[in-house]
Amino acid sequence: MTAVIPVAKPVSQMQLAPGSAVTIPDVSWSEFEAILGELGEKRRARVAYSQGTLEIMVPLPEQEIPRDMLSDIVKILLKVKGLRYQPFGSTTFKREGIAGVEPDACFYIQNYQRMIGCRRLEPDDPPPDLAIQSDVTSKTKLDAYAAIGVPELWVYDSGTLKIYVLREGIYLVYDDSPLFEDIPIKQIIPTFVERAWQVGNLQALEEFEGAIASK
Repeated sequence: MTAVIPVAKPVSQMQLAPGSAVTIPDVSWSEFEAILGELGEKRRARVAYSQGTLEIMVPLPEQEIPRDMLSDIVKILLKVKGLRYQPFGSTTFKREGIAGVEPDACFYIQNYQRMIGCRRLEPDDPPPDLAIQSDVTSKTKLDAYAAIGVPELWVYDSGTLKIYVLREGIYLVYDDSPLFEDIPIKQIIPTFVERAWQVGNLQALEEFEGAIASK
């Protein structure tokens, strides 16, 4: 009988092509923390951890335009609504021992003053009010966002925007954003994200700002 010898290799040696993902089951919290440290902060890969399952994903280059557009659109919407905010980019958010996730972009609105000048998240810091993903969100990611307690999550994929709103620990799909109830987010945002492919981000954002101002 041939003996099976486990082989351990650093996760950082994994060669993942853009658009690919790998799922690793039975990962302890301490192992997750160690993998984060091994991967480092300057990387393209995004991670999600929930209920012992770790996902490592590398975004496609074409996901960069929707990500940047969505982030800039949110800033315009917040300005129009007169809401102050603090952006937190793709920070790693954690709930100790349970979940960890890295959005493409996120915003503190209700607690923006508390987060100004914050250089490192502490365990008692609140979750962001809005997180953005410009890719397909897996169950692991949704579970992680829910565990961390992000109230609102936008997912843009293939020309469609989904709005997830946290209610009693579970994400429900909404037609409207609670943050921008009077604006048809699901209809207007995909239009201008796709417009960016035709005329560039700057012109598309200028057109979006004009469209919002005229409402």
